Amino acid sequence: METLGLLAGIGHLPVDVAQSAKKLGYKVVAIAVVPETDPELPENADVFYTINVGKVGKILQTLKQNDVKNVTMIGKVTKEVLYKTGVVIPDLTTIRVLASLPDRKDDTIMNAIVKLIEDAGMHVMDQTVLVRPLLPEPGVLTKRKPTEQEWKDMQFGFRMAKELGRLDIGQTVVVKNQAVMALEAIEGTDACILRGGFLGKGGVIVAKTAKPAQDNRFDMPSVGTTTLTSMIHAGATGIVIEAGRTLLVDRKRTLAMADEKGISIVSLSESELV
Repeated sequence: METLGLLAGIGHLPVDVAQSAKKLGYKVVAIAVVPETDPELPENADVFYTINVGKVGKILQTLKQNDVKNVTMIGKVTKEVLYKTGVVIPDLTTIRVLASLPDRKDDTIMNAIVKLIEDAGMHVMDQTVLVRPLLPEPGVLTKRKPTEQEWKDMQFGFRMAKELGRLDIGQTVVVKNQAVMALEAIEGTDACILRGGFLGKGGVIVAKTAKPAQDNRFDMPSVGTTTLTSMIHAGATGIVIEAGRTLLVDRKRTLAMADEKGISIVSLSESELV
């Protein structure tokens, strides 16, 4: 039985990955790298650890001790942890990695971590291999279709999100009447949505896409019930995601929540933009 190392962040995705991996015959060694991982994760892993993301050296050591050959990184880990002082003291490996970086962009940090893992003799897998069914097909996924104005905002927001991703800043944009209300940065998707809803006074559209140069080994964009909850609080009426490149987590519950609140969810491919 091959062993998969699962480095887990926030959300339900790590649970989906663990379940999928076990069906494929993997032994799953899950490491929660943030405190807020899904409570269902331990029971869906064969071995479970909690090691903060600031302890990269200990994470690598634990993977080696469990004879891990393949690693996948899934779930949200915000960069805020890098700027919180006194919460976690980083180990020497983490300090060396951060000191060697030319900047602290998402891809710069993640590529450095991937290199460390692969230099240690392990392979970092494409995130989509184990969760391909979560990548939605193009089309309107909810009962309610977008209005003409919402459709214009979705296409506009999609383009803005792509440009934001090209700069490696974030993946989420909130728009209204083809004007940008909020752009995602270090605060993450949910805070961006809430800020955009406040500034737009409701009636906003959310757009979330993959980066043009998205590395499928990490940071694949995802949308689920947590995103929908933030949208409801923000008064958002719809969201557009990128078809085949954005993970729709807990699809049944997410779509049911959207239908209940009259929110339109559209999966769009870049080729469909007019």
